[in-house]
Amino acid sequence: MRIAMVGTGYVGLVSGACFADFGHHVTCIDLDSDKIADLNNGQMPIFEPGLEQLVSSNVKEGRLEFTTEMSEVVASADAVFIAVGTPSRRGDGFADLSFVRQAATEISKAVSGFTVIINKSTVPVGTGDEVEEIIRRCNPSADIEVVSNPEFLREGAAIGDFKRPDRVVIGTEEPRAIAVMKEIYRPLFLNETPIMFTSRRSAELIKYAANAFLATKITFINEMADLCEKVGADVQAVSRGIGLDKRIGSKFLNAGPGYGGSCFPKDALALVRTAKEAGSPVSIIETVVNANQQRKESMAQRVITACDGDVSGKVIAVLGVSFKPNTDDMREAPSLDIIRTLIERDANIRVYDPEAMQEAQPLFPKAEFCEDAYDCARGVDVLVIITEWDQFRALQWNKIGDVMAGRVVVDLRNIYNPKVMKSRGFEYFSIGRG
Repeated sequence: MRIAMVGTGYVGLVSGACFADFGHHVTCIDLDSDKIADLNNGQMPIFEPGLEQLVSSNVKEGRLEFTTEMSEVVASADAVFIAVGTPSRRGDGFADLSFVRQAATEISKAVSGFTVIINKSTVPVGTGDEVEEIIRRCNPSADIEVVSNPEFLREGAAIGDFKRPDRVVIGTEEPRAIAVMKEIYRPLFLNETPIMFTSRRSAELIKYAANAFLATKITFINEMADLCEKVGADVQAVSRGIGLDKRIGSKFLNAGPGYGGSCFPKDALALVRTAKEAGSPVSIIETVVNANQQRKESMAQRVITACDGDVSGKVIAVLGVSFKPNTDDMREAPSLDIIRTLIERDANIRVYDPEAMQEAQPLFPKAEFCEDAYDCARGVDVLVIITEWDQFRALQWNKIGDVMAGRVVVDLRNIYNPKVMKSRGFEYFSIGRG
């Protein structure tokens, strides 16, 4: 099938490359000419394991193209995916749908013949209705069906998630659209992937509900970690003990500095706003949003406490600033609140992250960026682990200790064993292991 992918951000680029790998002909469209030029030269705008190779191989095979021109591509497409950003709107936290509306308007001008318009952007309930209304108003003769097909991609594991998903959710009840969507996802049907067809509005809400539930699990275990510290329990034992219950499951039960990234923060907030507008408040999710923000803000205080209440003049090494490993994404990362607070308290910050250095440097102009973890630790009073990159799990602590000025380690991801770290001569602080 011929697919047009409007938007070459995280979702659009990964989805476009994977659909091309399924054997479809995919053209990714973006108004940013510099980004399209980079993609045509093989330069990725994001870091995602395996993405560069996947894009390269499909471009070479002639199944994947990039352009700024929408008209001809949309006119010849069997399906057009909308995969543009929906950031939180300033002021009220609701999803900003301006890019979705713009995409719908441009698509309406170019669509020809029966075409399925698929919204892959994360959008509030009812957005599919609005997209359809825009297209039919701008082009009354358009023969289209609008479908919701939310993405469930984890940054750092997106290609695997796309090709081997837990499920695919498709929001349409129109037979012609169902037939097109079955053909698009045919390789997954052959693999017996659960593919769920439902109403458009249900599909839109499934995306928000899933992310809000996962955010709730993270926030829950973080609050249990605080309780563990008060009563002398170990949050890792608690997490394992409850995670072995199949009704609960072990995923997203790792205590840490709070959730971040491009999805959970904005989606949880958007769900809160949607629910209020519908007259059905979701008080649990409201609490999660507030608790997570407080969590991120409180993490800097843990570092300050480890420094006997004063970081002024202290040199602090920060290992990992992306919101999670295997991505360079800094959006809503806990490191933002932590580092800013420490700098405001007159600490001197040294930073190292395997992939997010370029993204982080404009955000922390007063920080010093280092070549690796050992360079970062040189001469510091305190070392703080914020992101649990694999390479931080096997640090040579004798080498770290030799270059540090102090011996304080604050591990916000519970990577190391407290007894082992203390036996190595470090004053070690972690999360929820009272």
